[in-house]
Amino acid sequence: MATFSQTSKPVWNWFPGISVLDRYIIGELVAPFLFGVGAFSSIGVAIGTVFDLVRKLTDGDIPLDIALKVFFLQLPYYVSLSFPMAMLLATLLAYARLSGDNEILALRSCGVSLYRLIAPALVAGLLVTGINFTFDQLVVPAARYQATLTLDRALHRDTTYFQERNIIYPEFEEVKLESGAEEEVLVRWFYAEEFDGDRMKGLTIVDRSEKDFTKVVLAESANWNPVENNWDFYNGIIYLIDADGSYRNIVQFDRHWLPLPRAPLDFAEKERKFGEMNLIEAIDHLDILERSGDRKKTQKLKIRIHQKVAIPFACVAFGFLGSVLGTKPQRTSKATGFGISVLAIFGYYLLMSIGDALGLSGVVSPWVAGWLPTLAALAVGGILLWRSSRN
Repeated sequence: MATFSQTSKPVWNWFPGISVLDRYIIGELVAPFLFGVGAFSSIGVAIGTVFDLVRKLTDGDIPLDIALKVFFLQLPYYVSLSFPMAMLLATLLAYARLSGDNEILALRSCGVSLYRLIAPALVAGLLVTGINFTFDQLVVPAARYQATLTLDRALHRDTTYFQERNIIYPEFEEVKLESGAEEEVLVRWFYAEEFDGDRMKGLTIVDRSEKDFTKVVLAESANWNPVENNWDFYNGIIYLIDADGSYRNIVQFDRHWLPLPRAPLDFAEKERKFGEMNLIEAIDHLDILERSGDRKKTQKLKIRIHQKVAIPFACVAFGFLGSVLGTKPQRTSKATGFGISVLAIFGYYLLMSIGDALGLSGVVSPWVAGWLPTLAALAVGGILLWRSSRN
C-alpha cells in the first residue's frame, strides 16, 4: 500500500506558498489532466472536423495542404472544449487513487477535513479556468475564423469570398407617447441584396426619422465613406413622401451622399458565427443587434455571452464534482472514470440546451440560462460534499 510519506515527491517545489499536501494532490492531477485533454480533444476533432475533411479530400474538393491547414486551425477549439472534461477526469482519477490506497482515510484520521482535501482541486480548477478563458478569447475565435476563410476560399476559388446576401437592418428608437409610456418605433429600414465586403448592391432604404415626411432611397450600389463619415450612393432615386401619402419631391442621381448611420455596414461585416468572435467582439455585436430591434437574436447572443464565461468556469465546477466523487471509498479505473466523465459532460450539454430553450422563451434571464449547467454541477458537488462530510 502506497502511503503519503512514501510516495511524496518534490513536485512544483518552486511554489513556496503552496503546502506539501497541496503540491502532492495537484501533482497527482497533472498526468490524468493531460491524458484527458489529449483524449477528449482527439475525439472532438475527429467527429467535428476530420470526417468532413476526409470526405472533401477524397471527393477532390480540397487539396491535402488545405485539409491539413483547416485541421490545425480547428484544433484549438476542441482543445479548449476538452479542458473542463479533462478537469473532471483528472480529479476523479486522482482522488479515487488516493481513496483506493487509503491515503484519504489516513489524512482524515490525522485531522485533515474533507473540505481541506478538496481545496487543491478548486485551486487547480481556477488555474485551468484562467488558462481556458484566455485561450478561448485570444486563440480560438481567430483560428476558427481563419479556418472558415481557408475552407471557403478553397471551395469557391472563382468567387469573392466575403459575400453576404439579403442584408436587412431595421433601426428602432424609443419614443414617449402622449400617455407618458415609452414605445419602440421603427425609424429606419435598410435592405441590400448583396454585400461583397466593400460595396452594398441593390439598396432600398426607408427613412422615417423626420416627422414631416418619409424618405425612400433606391440605389444600384453604395459604400461607406470613412473620410466624410457618410454613405455614398450611386445610380438611384430619392422619393420624399408627405404624411398624407403624396410625393413632395423626386430626385434622380448618379452619385449622392446621405448622412445615414454606419450600423448596417457593421451588421453585415460582423455576421460571422458566434464561435468566431471573442467576448469583446460579441458584446460589440450585441450593441448592434439591440439597435436593430431583433429581440430573438439579441436574447440568444446574451445567452452565448454568458456561456463564454460559464463554460471555462466549468473547470472549477467539474474539478469540484470530480474530487468529491473521487473521495468515495472505491477504486476507479481510467475506463470507469472516462465513462463517468462522458456521462457528466452529456448531462452538462443537455442542461445547456434546456437553458437555451428557457432563455429564448423568456422563462429565465439570459445569465441564468447561460450559467445553468455550471451552477447545477456546483450544486451537485456541494450536496455530495455535505453528505460525505457528515459520514
